[in-house]
Amino acid sequence: MTTQHSRTLSFQLIIILGAIGALTPLAIDMYLPAMPTIARDLMVSPGLVQATLTAYTAGFAVGQLLHGPLADSYGRKPILIGGVVAFALAAIFCALSTNVIELTWIRAAQGFAGAAAAVIIQALVRDMFEREEFARMMSFITLVMTVAPLIAPMLGGYLAIWFGWRSIFWVLAIFAVVIITAVFLKIPETLPPEKRLPFHIGSTLQNYARMLTSPVAVGLVFCSGFSFAGMFTFLTVGSFVYIDLYNVGTEYFGLLFGLNVVCLIVMTSLNGRLVRKKGSHWMLRFGLSVQFLAGAGLVCGQILGLGLWGVVIPVMLFVGTISIIGSNTMACLLGRYPHMAGTASSLAGTLRFGTGTVVGGLVAMMPDATAWPMALTMAVCALLSAAFYWFLSREA
Repeated sequence: MTTQHSRTLSFQLIIILGAIGALTPLAIDMYLPAMPTIARDLMVSPGLVQATLTAYTAGFAVGQLLHGPLADSYGRKPILIGGVVAFALAAIFCALSTNVIELTWIRAAQGFAGAAAAVIIQALVRDMFEREEFARMMSFITLVMTVAPLIAPMLGGYLAIWFGWRSIFWVLAIFAVVIITAVFLKIPETLPPEKRLPFHIGSTLQNYARMLTSPVAVGLVFCSGFSFAGMFTFLTVGSFVYIDLYNVGTEYFGLLFGLNVVCLIVMTSLNGRLVRKKGSHWMLRFGLSVQFLAGAGLVCGQILGLGLWGVVIPVMLFVGTISIIGSNTMACLLGRYPHMAGTASSLAGTLRFGTGTVVGGLVAMMPDATAWPMALTMAVCALLSAAFYWFLSREA
């Protein structure tokens, strides 16, 4: 199976898998620069608009619990297509929403649907490759995916200025239709019928319980979870910090956001080059070290009053480590559970996004007069991410 799919994996397939993985980054990043505009247009507080982002990740977290086991039982392709179709419909309803409560519920449904793409792309690649090769290929796919967050805030900012914030969701719907077509025509089914697991709620819960009672698995999941929560903190309040506190223009927010993605590309390329030589655990320790330094840098920037660049540079380093930490924690985790890759990916994704949702929700409720809430939260997340790996998973 591995050899066969290794041969068939082409540049075109990597592009398509990267585009599938880009659905959620687009759904999150494209409307970040428009959030202050949405708050003014719907005449609500910034916190209520930030809650729409939290709603998306909450739906995303819950959705992964279902999509992974379904993909292990009925195949990767039908669950993937169904999820992206629902994502496109939700994007249309977001564009037509008339108040923030309606937008919040629809975003939660969109996150639930979008979870299918995130879970299944990892299971697809795990069907094809072993651990180090999985981490390497996920790095290349992540590299393709980084094009989305690189252009998304800039595109979203200009769409909001030229056509209004609703146009952002119409573009998301069109992109989802393109993905549906590509999946239908080009993506093979990687899970043959003889390897599918019967879908039983009881056995699924038992599989989840097995992972949750394994210290190594818990350590890897929450290592990735708090790393993501730190980045999600920036996604939740970063546009308000840059635009409202540091007076960055809406159209220029995307340029500063793009610096994060440039750093992410560099770190992802480094991971792709070194992971087969050094191994997933070595690369994971490297990523956690850089992330910890970035968290400390954010706190120092606020103490020393370094202004905008005292935030921008540490955030660049923090976001840059996300692919190294995410791909290598998943490589280590799925390497332990290759027979239920979809289920393992589901639980990891749910707890990762669940952690981000809780942390993001707490940050959204904090006072927004300074950058301290963002800086402290990201620093604490970096510390917790390293602690979970160091104390629970380091010896794996």
